[in-house]
Amino acid sequence: MLRFMEINPQLVKQLREKTNAGFMDCKRALAESGGDLEKAEAILRTKGIAGAGKKASRATKEGIVASYIHLQGKVGVLVEVNCETDFVARNENFRDFVKDITLHIAAAHPLYVSREQVPSKTIEAERAIYEAQMKDKAADVISKIVEGKLDKFYSTVCLLEQGFIKNPDQTIKELLNAKIAELGENILIRRFTRYLVGEPIPAEV
Repeated sequence: MLRFMEINPQLVKQLREKTNAGFMDCKRALAESGGDLEKAEAILRTKGIAGAGKKASRATKEGIVASYIHLQGKVGVLVEVNCETDFVARNENFRDFVKDITLHIAAAHPLYVSREQVPSKTIEAERAIYEAQMKDKAADVISKIVEGKLDKFYSTVCLLEQGFIKNPDQTIKELLNAKIAELGENILIRRFTRYLVGEPIPAEV
């Protein structure tokens, strides 16, 4: 399997144009396919990712707020998941998906929905740590390794990039895209809050 840093950016671009899938989904599919564009497209279609991007711009004004309490009241989760219509919001399949998301958040403790929500100061602090660890290496080598470490960081703290607790080989983003394809509507995990009894409360800025 090719590592992400070895994937030709032009191949990623071509796959995105053909499938409307996200950047990281295309990189993963190309890595899994050994750089074969047709196989990568088939992988995306199998996972329900291809075509989901076409729905991403559609308004999601319906949905539900769901809660989950775990460990005898020690952990609690609130999550808002949006969809396009009230019909889907009341659909049992959609609600089971939202329940799975609350269970995952309780267990995996993500800090953000996506990498776009990670503060730039946090990213720069992580980057500085990685660069300091490799200060004796060549600049081009450092750059590639740092990007790989940042991808690993995102997969730890970003909900959409975490492996689903019920199926670690599938990311939450892949699970979401499969549900979009299944229900035929855009679905958005908008926000969540996770509480743990006794955890420090962040100071107000």
